[in-house]
Amino acid sequence: MTGGEAPVLAAVAGSLVGLSLGITGSGGSLIAIPLLVYVLGTSVQEAVSLSLALVAAAAGIGAIESFQSGLVKVKAALLLSGTGMIGGWVGVAGHRLVREEITLLLFGVLMIVAAGQMWWRTTLREDPQERSICADLFPRTCWLKVSGIGMVVGLLTGFFGVGGGFVIVPALTLLLGFPMRVAVGTSLLIITLIALTGVAAYARLAPLDVRVLSFLIAGAVIGMLAGRQVSRALSPTLLTRAFAVVAWAVAVILIGHNLWKINGGIL
Repeated sequence: MTGGEAPVLAAVAGSLVGLSLGITGSGGSLIAIPLLVYVLGTSVQEAVSLSLALVAAAAGIGAIESFQSGLVKVKAALLLSGTGMIGGWVGVAGHRLVREEITLLLFGVLMIVAAGQMWWRTTLREDPQERSICADLFPRTCWLKVSGIGMVVGLLTGFFGVGGGFVIVPALTLLLGFPMRVAVGTSLLIITLIALTGVAAYARLAPLDVRVLSFLIAGAVIGMLAGRQVSRALSPTLLTRAFAVVAWAVAVILIGHNLWKINGGIL
């Protein structure tokens, strides 16, 4: 890939990530890693670092919008992010010890799980009168649950460079009883804070290419705007399920390709 091609490919990759975020509200990081590795030709560590920066920027924009709409529970977000940051540093340390092909293979498995969770979310029907003690009052009995969730999310974010919304949202809804819209809004702030920690941790391993990142973010913003227009015109459920199917297909290819590389290396 030449220097002239990199900005163009970065903008295209960013627009595809942003499109998925605008349509589904999540899942952007699921396609960011494969795009960065196989289209831009970055190393896995560089891809994770760039993905985290892109996720932080996109989630930050969404968090601001959600906060203005009253859909962010700040106390829960800060506590979950605190333990998530610890988990993020551990995840980064673990990433350095694992061969790239194995990381991508495991990422493919993660894509299958995350896409399944996105499909599951389309089957839920939220009660607008639903209330949660943890969401509204947040007593100390909720602290332990939130701390554990944060650690798991941080580990995934640090190791794979994903936002972790596919873990945070079901955890907040199923374990803490958050209404779905509040869970999504709160998760965006959590993702922003944990992803920024991951970016700082990876800066020592794979310094960010600011030029490429700027084109990624610019493409993502354009893609998000386009994705929102598409989501208004078509069924959100249909679009989310279509994205899940695409993610499953990419995951299968990713797993198969890296299994082949691992076996080839052994043979």
